[in-house]
Amino acid sequence: MSETDLLEAPPSGGDADRVELRSYARPDITRSIRDLATSVVPFLALWALMFLAFPVSYWLVLALAIPATGFLVRTYILFHDCVHGSFLPGRRANAWVGTALALLVLTPFARWRYEHLTHHATSGDLDRRGVGDVPMITVAEYQSKRWWGRLGYRLYRNPFVLFGLGPIYSTVIMQRIPNPIARKRLHASVWGTNLAVAVGFVLLSLVFGWQAVLLVEAPLVVLAGGVGLWLFYVQHQYPTTYWRRTDEWDYTDAALRGSSYLRLPKILQFFTGNIGLHHVHHLNPKIPNYNLQQAHDDQPMFQAVQPLSIWQALKSVHLKLYDEDSGRLVTWKQLRRPSPASAAS
Repeated sequence: MSETDLLEAPPSGGDADRVELRSYARPDITRSIRDLATSVVPFLALWALMFLAFPVSYWLVLALAIPATGFLVRTYILFHDCVHGSFLPGRRANAWVGTALALLVLTPFARWRYEHLTHHATSGDLDRRGVGDVPMITVAEYQSKRWWGRLGYRLYRNPFVLFGLGPIYSTVIMQRIPNPIARKRLHASVWGTNLAVAVGFVLLSLVFGWQAVLLVEAPLVVLAGGVGLWLFYVQHQYPTTYWRRTDEWDYTDAALRGSSYLRLPKILQFFTGNIGLHHVHHLNPKIPNYNLQQAHDDQPMFQAVQPLSIWQALKSVHLKLYDEDSGRLVTWKQLRRPSPASAAS
């Protein structure tokens, strides 16, 4: 499927529901500018303060990194809206702003746009996993692996690896390497971003020193990357999430049953750009972040969606595999027990 097709609309299902949400899928230039002013501007100010604080105290740098992380995560949500063409009127405007924000979040815009839109078109489809999502396998697939395959998967799904080393790998390494089978334009997106990031690193190093640049960027990569990975994880990985084989898969069901409603305190909802309302976002990704809450509150179809608390979301990191017999994600401990369906048979 081409990127243009992915941008225009999801491939199938949910047409009536998306029509009902169309009134929310209109960017408001005033609110979009306000978003930039309450995310990018404070992040850049705090980022600059971190460099100025470096010669004084690295503890002060780390203290400043905490609010800077919040504003960087919020900036990433604006980048994400640009990817969907929902932040500003016009695809070109979204592409230009998204490409600029890509330099702050160290993520190639065109490459990530293609992978993320593919994720939206295939989310919850067991036969089309693997692009733009957190890798997850079924119980049967895990049991069919040799011991080293099982060990590798267990290591990958370890919370320390996934949310500790994962942000470093994802941000510093994975986003720097183009997919060999990707189109040339996506390769250009990766190498263009790499060049811009390298130039920025050199210029900052000439002013502040390369040690300062590394030690200022390190906590931002770990903290913002870790929060971003955790958010992306809990948006689709919780006990009753939706996974089906292609012949049974439905776009609307995947959005409403396979995308979480993560209910957060207002301050965290602000810093995460309302992305906790992920069920609304997946049903119509053209809705800008500042309209998600209104769409959820207005539309009866969303009232039946059960919210996920922060505690439930934190516990979801123990989920490892999808059990097709029970239709649930399970932990390693649950894997050792037969599912009710298996026991009955």
